[in-house]
Amino acid sequence: MPSATKLSIRFFGDREVRAVWDEARSRWLFSALDVVGAVNGEDDHAKTRNYWKWLKAKLRRERPELVSAAIRLKLRAADGKLRLTDAFDAEGVAALARAIPNNRAAAFLDWFTYGPETLDEKSREKARALFGSGLLDSVEVGTARGLRQIHAYLFGGLYPFAGQIRTVNLAKGDFAFAQARFLDGTLRRVEAMPETDFDAILAKYVEMNVAHPFREGNGRATRIWFDLMLKRAIGRCIDWSLVPKRPYLAAMVHSVEDTEPLRNLLLPALTDRIDDRETFMKGIDYSYYYEQPDDVPPPEAG
Repeated sequence: MPSATKLSIRFFGDREVRAVWDEARSRWLFSALDVVGAVNGEDDHAKTRNYWKWLKAKLRRERPELVSAAIRLKLRAADGKLRLTDAFDAEGVAALARAIPNNRAAAFLDWFTYGPETLDEKSREKARALFGSGLLDSVEVGTARGLRQIHAYLFGGLYPFAGQIRTVNLAKGDFAFAQARFLDGTLRRVEAMPETDFDAILAKYVEMNVAHPFREGNGRATRIWFDLMLKRAIGRCIDWSLVPKRPYLAAMVHSVEDTEPLRNLLLPALTDRIDDRETFMKGIDYSYYYEQPDDVPPPEAG
């Protein structure tokens, strides 16, 4: 059971939505009661609890997969006592909000996904501030230390492990990333890979993705790291707005066995506008968009 070692309270209007960091799975878990209360605009805790009990029974019949995804954890209640409550990860919260027959659900989802208080939005604003800050000029290009510098900047104050190499094993689906106990050696091997041309840099990018050195935020940090290598070696970067989400993610998965689909997708997206503010900002927006659920629309043009 996840423990409330790191608690975040976010506000939808004047209603709090409590979140607990799940250390074992590197994710935030959000109180189902708080989500229900926020969507319904209900201040009475007893009414919210009764509504969630009714909705959960209904969903157990209609959406059993959603209810089964709930995590039981202890959160401090209004009376100061720790009480067991249901919680969901970000994907579960979105599904739960959509299941509540209330016209406030759309506003809640917009806030939850894009609001200035969300972790992703805070990190994205930090990423956007990189342009013109001079910080990127001090990053070690192509090294694990440089990648840690980028990650620490993007997620400092947001994740307790910002800039720290993971000490736990991670997997996505059936694919296991590099084992934590071998990461030091893996990162040294990736560092030593050449950066002579596009293909060499792409191979290095793919290997760093397989290493997956952080608990969370690997894709966003590594795409910036990838672009810095391209800029230094060939005077190009990726115009990420030209790289569609689903083919890109599919190509990344496939790149473990064959980099050709990824190469065919990224090579036409190369641009020499390496110092262009618009290109950089679009790149950041698309990089964060890749990490969003499938039903989130792409960033608006311009």
